[in-house]
Amino acid sequence: MAEGLDMHKDGKRDAVPITVAYGDGIGPEIMEATLRIIEAAGSKLDIETITIGEEVFKKGITSGIEPSAWDSLRRTRVFLKAPITTPEGGGFKSLNVTVRKTLGLFANVRPCLSYYPFVATKHKKMDVVIVRENEEDLYGGIEHRQTADVMQCLKLISIPGSERVIRYAFEYAKRYNRHKVTCFTKDNIMKITDGTFHRIFDEVAREYPEIEHEHWIVDIGAAKLADSPEQFDVIVMPNLYGDILSDVAAQIAGSVGLAGSSNIGDGFAMFEAIHGSAPRRAGQNLANPSGLLLAAVQMLVHIGQGDVATKVHNAWLKTIEDGIHTYDIYDPSVSTKKVGTREFADAVIERLGKVPQKLISVSYPDHATPPVIKLQDRPLPKKDLVGVDAFIDWRGSADDLGRMLEKIAGPEFKLVMITNRGTKVYPGGIPETFCVDHWRCRFQNPSDGKPVTHMEVVNLLRRLVEADVPAIKTEGLFNFDGKPGFSLGQGQ
Repeated sequence: MAEGLDMHKDGKRDAVPITVAYGDGIGPEIMEATLRIIEAAGSKLDIETITIGEEVFKKGITSGIEPSAWDSLRRTRVFLKAPITTPEGGGFKSLNVTVRKTLGLFANVRPCLSYYPFVATKHKKMDVVIVRENEEDLYGGIEHRQTADVMQCLKLISIPGSERVIRYAFEYAKRYNRHKVTCFTKDNIMKITDGTFHRIFDEVAREYPEIEHEHWIVDIGAAKLADSPEQFDVIVMPNLYGDILSDVAAQIAGSVGLAGSSNIGDGFAMFEAIHGSAPRRAGQNLANPSGLLLAAVQMLVHIGQGDVATKVHNAWLKTIEDGIHTYDIYDPSVSTKKVGTREFADAVIERLGKVPQKLISVSYPDHATPPVIKLQDRPLPKKDLVGVDAFIDWRGSADDLGRMLEKIAGPEFKLVMITNRGTKVYPGGIPETFCVDHWRCRFQNPSDGKPVTHMEVVNLLRRLVEADVPAIKTEGLFNFDGKPGFSLGQGQ
């Protein structure tokens, strides 16, 4: 229901179907408070309730969501979710990741604002929106133990996945009158994966000349964000960096407990607080519902009830400004009253229709429709197989392994190098390099850059088996339009 609302001729709205999950721990309390506030503000919702999280995990469903719940999500296409508790121990998958990837929720949007002087912060004028890629990167969860010593997690960055979240960041900036979009990557090290994200960012940025753009290496960018967040506006990042730094940004703004987020896809959306289920605080009427409430504000904008979102958000700001605070942000020097979850909701409801006097009031467009993300039509590059990286489980010296593999390579291949954890150790390695039992052995055509056949690779792998050094993993080495699609070894 992301395309707005049908209105009756008398101006009345149709109720919008949404799916709600009350979650675990403090989830039911903050969801009850949130729904009570937005209903009092005039939202029109047709709510379907599903059960997720701990209760479902205990049934042996490792995803944390029952198959029947997907029917509701596919029907309503809008999900307001309270936090859940994932049981300790192995075998349970992240429900958030499952929902995001299953429904194609490619962009996670987290506004991080300071509410000085009413919420303690070192940054009085912070107003940053972090747009995080939500499906790819290391969060594919593709992991393997390959040897006794070495585990692997695959980092997957795609051109379409990068392009659509970057385009969304620029469209968001355009829609909400933001002046700058910043990209964080680590492409000085991960030149192909993060390098692709950076390259696509530069390409898309050229289509938005009215919006300033810049790129930072993520480590110094993160330091700058923590020290001087007022220098940033919208920041777009691959998944892992975005996950970490959106929590950092929310905390330095004042409190993770105040931050809501939206997860946006093509026709689907999920809205949630960014904090956890806090089971130790459950059932005590203590929890702050602000994070989930501000997520619900984003939901109201998404479904075309921007006037209600404006009323709720301004009432919340007025409540914070009036010093009506839950225990987590209560400070006797600025707070006037410490309240529980229910009482905080009552205070917000009392202020519906009012606006803050010191904090900046908000105004959302009514009947707004999400931006349509259209990807660039890119021609397929010419792809040539030029070699193979064979990963081998071996306990011994690099020189012994190298001499043996030189004989196995045969006339079709040349052993170009061996690396250990990415560092070149053969030929020409030095004895001081620390090595484990995991070796990448690169074979290419003796005529550099010339293609090889898949059957030649198969025959090479057969010879490795016959020599009792079978490959535990292989990666094809491809040129794309004549350019290598693989990295050099450290020291090569």
